[in-house]
Amino acid sequence: MPGNPEKEKRALNTGEREENRYWSGMIKGIKPYIPGEQPKDQKYIKLNTNENPYPPSPRVLEAIKRAADGSLRLYPDPECSSLRETIARHFGLKKEQVFVGNGSDELLAFAFAAFFTGKAPILFPEITYSFFPVYCKFFGIDYEPVPLGKDFSVAVEKFCRPNGGVALPNPNAPTGICLKASQVEEIAARNPESVVLIDEAYIDFGGESVVSLVDSYPNLLVVQTFSKSRSLAGLRLGMAMGREGLIEGLRRVKDSFNSYTVDRIALAAGEEAIKDREYFEETRRKIIETRCRVRNELISMGFEVTDSMANFLFMSHPAVPADFLYRELKSKGVLVRYFDRPKIENHLRVTIGTDEEMDCFLRALREVMACCPQGGS
Repeated sequence: MPGNPEKEKRALNTGEREENRYWSGMIKGIKPYIPGEQPKDQKYIKLNTNENPYPPSPRVLEAIKRAADGSLRLYPDPECSSLRETIARHFGLKKEQVFVGNGSDELLAFAFAAFFTGKAPILFPEITYSFFPVYCKFFGIDYEPVPLGKDFSVAVEKFCRPNGGVALPNPNAPTGICLKASQVEEIAARNPESVVLIDEAYIDFGGESVVSLVDSYPNLLVVQTFSKSRSLAGLRLGMAMGREGLIEGLRRVKDSFNSYTVDRIALAAGEEAIKDREYFEETRRKIIETRCRVRNELISMGFEVTDSMANFLFMSHPAVPADFLYRELKSKGVLVRYFDRPKIENHLRVTIGTDEEMDCFLRALREVMACCPQGGS
């Protein structure tokens, strides 16, 4: 039977399709996470998605080649035993305290489903990883955004009140501001009846991890990723560390819909990424040094820049709008991240690239500022 042209035309004009009527109520009301743009119209210097500018360890690439053989016809180890043992040795834990998954975002979703579906709202910063409210909507979790200081600082005491759980990126995103390990420990100690989830995606760029505290706090779950400091964003691999009961909770969620979340190639690559400490230390040191240099350059140009402990900088200018800077930099072939959200709508997040890439960014930024009456002083 032919369709109704007028109805189809109305659907196109309103951005809706007739098939949308089959969506569940939850899907209709959700606002999905929006990743950084990946335009294909030209070649850009990509400083908008916090990828590592350096390639994976050569040992990782060799492990991938070895793993890409006839064994790919077989399912991977659903327990990820060898990789978990390698991670456990690295952090001084038992294998039973380690969980791995298909990227840290998957692990965060597992954790929200496993630990945050009680009646009390969970707490996380009002300005934070924008996937957190998406998870809450998806899983039907009530939450309360916790206000930050004017300098985007996290006040520990505001997370130490009755709640259904705490979710806290450390360093926080997109600000890059990092709590000390002792401050995170205080949050865990003062919330004994709820899970404290610490997302340490950027911890290797200057922060102090709290993985060493998981033995002391049965409510502390720490999630890390291989995407940032270990240059494996394209492979999708993450790890979670905590007491055995929390790890079992994550496993129950995983095994309720997919027992084989991590493939053979990722398992092999992850092991070598953990084992090659020398390469890991070398690349993260270069990123930290470049970040410090670029931050000082930006401050000398009149920008306000947070004291980031991540592989990015969070910056604003008192006289030049961030959206203007974003558009002008893009026109010059440099992509940065602009968040059109309250309280950070005048800020840009800039990933730390190689020294050459950051020099191009600074040069383009100076050209933009020179042509702007408010910022060309």
